[in-house]
Amino acid sequence: MNWQFFEGELDLEDVRALLAQHFAEMRAGSPSSACHVLPVDGLKEPAIRFFTLREDGLLLGCGALKRLEPGHGEIKSMRTADNALGRGVGRALLDHLTAMARSEGMTRLSLETGSTEQCAAANRLYEKEGFERTGPFGNYADTAWTRFFTREI
Repeated sequence: MNWQFFEGELDLEDVRALLAQHFAEMRAGSPSSACHVLPVDGLKEPAIRFFTLREDGLLLGCGALKRLEPGHGEIKSMRTADNALGRGVGRALLDHLTAMARSEGMTRLSLETGSTEQCAAANRLYEKEGFERTGPFGNYADTAWTRFFTREI
């Protein structure tokens, strides 16, 4: 595998297309009150670091790490490109985001995701990687469409 991580890249066309697809699919599967997917501009806030994973220049996926408070971070906008599904991209992104969180002194990671079938593979990955179901954190509300996970790192 010739995979490489890059930071930033929010203004590249292929990244914007993948995030637009992610945004549209998440919005289609949940009511807006339960859908917390960030648009591209939301991923540019200073508390967020955004990463892409590429193979020979081809975008495989993306994910972001948001600093919530000292020692606590949130995984945001993790998405694998359709042509890279089933290749371990999600796990690689999660491992990278976890390593970045540790390098910033974080000791806990949390995330909010969906409860629908379209999020089932992601939920299985999080559970397999040691994330445990928890209640809402931050400003999130608990709804039938949301799931919350956390993990000490």
